[in-house]
Amino acid sequence: MVGQRSEAQEDLRFRVLRLLQENPEMSQRDIAAAVGISVGGVHYCLNALVEKGMVKLGNFSAANDKRRYAYILTPKGLTEKAALTSRFLKRKMEEYEALKKEIETLQTEVNLGADMASGSRQ
Repeated sequence: MVGQRSEAQEDLRFRVLRLLQENPEMSQRDIAAAVGISVGGVHYCLNALVEKGMVKLGNFSAANDKRRYAYILTPKGLTEKAALTSRFLKRKMEEYEALKKEIETLQTEVNLGADMASGSRQ
């Protein structure tokens, strides 16, 4: 269970860093909607990323509301995102291969069942 929780947290960090790299001025509400967690969860994640030196806060100068922040990836954050991307991709490829094998097995079972059913009708 600890491994799955750690993977889930790592996936969250990966998704948040990826979103912020593409769009640093995203609000916490927008990030929460994009990754499917609560605004409080995003707030906690962003605070952790700031504390670890992976993201720095800057004022989003184009916003009318000067309380809005831009979340900018630091060099450390970019390095971490690259490492997270590699691990995420490896994990997803393993999941894909396992799923592909399961689909092949199920297709074989369905085909055998169809062959048996059509053989019993003749």
